[in-house]
Amino acid sequence: MFEQSTRTDNGYQLVIPVVHSARHTTHPHYPVNHPRPTLTNLHSHTYRCKHASGDAVDYVRAAHAGGAAVYGISDHAPMPDGRHSDVRMDMDELDGYEQAVRDAQTAFPEITVLLALECEDFPENRAFYREEILGRREFDYLVGAAHYTPFEGAWHNSYIGMNNGRFLRAYSDHLCAMMETGLYAFIAHPDIFGCSVTQWNQNLTECSRDILAAAAMTGVPLEINAGGFRKSQRQTAQGSRPQYPWSAFWELASDYRVTVVCNSDAHHPDDALANLDQAYDLAAFHGLTLAEAGDLGLDSIMLV
Repeated sequence: MFEQSTRTDNGYQLVIPVVHSARHTTHPHYPVNHPRPTLTNLHSHTYRCKHASGDAVDYVRAAHAGGAAVYGISDHAPMPDGRHSDVRMDMDELDGYEQAVRDAQTAFPEITVLLALECEDFPENRAFYREEILGRREFDYLVGAAHYTPFEGAWHNSYIGMNNGRFLRAYSDHLCAMMETGLYAFIAHPDIFGCSVTQWNQNLTECSRDILAAAAMTGVPLEINAGGFRKSQRQTAQGSRPQYPWSAFWELASDYRVTVVCNSDAHHPDDALANLDQAYDLAAFHGLTLAEAGDLGLDSIMLV
């Protein structure tokens, strides 16, 4: 064991005890704490987000055929004020979405189907998520995501411009604040800065260590998002790599007491369980620990 200090000008300046992983010594397909995970996916979408196809029952049917035991539908949450409605369901579609997932639960009782939403952590939306979605509607969980980052007085697209050190810092601060809310079962694709940065650098190391220190302190799992394997490769001087998941980030993660969840981020029924083996391989390569049900706030559901 050794100690790693993060930067001293945010909420994670404490010296964090971390443990080196047993990297490269695990089974070639599965992380160290589980010899073989139950086939699960907690991140999928429906046609309502306007950049996916199919409805909940189509994903669950494909997941059931693929042998999944637990499947979560987590389409992009609507914004009460209608923002960014071009990439998420509208508020007037929420009832229909909920019913579609309930119908899929009824149609496939052999598989545990969970009802969720992938949420932007805009502070003014937190009461809506807590009181309406988790409260009155009793959704099973929420996914925290940072497709947008608050920077210099506005919300900016997190998929571009991450070669700016100040923007990276805003991104890590945003994810840290997201984890502190206690609203989210896990944080989706924390390494999406790989979409706009070609070479690893010190700014990325600092950003990543802040995110990882917050995940260790709050206990919120981080997602290895297998959807990145289906995107175009990023070309670098060392060759091609996925935009995300970025192995360099997950190598750093092995220095922290964090847990991870592997998801397909399916936007089409054919991808209901796609690329999960690659995500598990990455977790195993870096000796990372898979999140258990309790880590995700799903104590009654057996995930692994």
